[in-house]
Amino acid sequence: MLVVTRRIDESIQIGDDITVTILEINGNQARIGISAPSDVAVNREEVYVRKAMEQHKAELREAKAEPAISYRKSRSVIACETQKEG
Repeated sequence: MLVVTRRIDESIQIGDDITVTILEINGNQARIGISAPSDVAVNREEVYVRKAMEQHKAELREAKAEPAISYRKSRSVIACETQKEG
């Protein structure tokens, strides 16, 4: 993990297309702006996790698999396991 220090109005560039800018710092909260192409999904982690679990549940319904879901979060990585019938 890269750890950097930035001040208000300073940015971090990720690749050629993504820029993260510090807009405001208020106590222990930082307000950031993210500029990314429209084909790149940008979500808060809790939104990403919810969407991934909803997608996984939809895939289970389509596959008619048993809902034996295990969830583990490790450095923003989601691992879901399924058991198919049969």
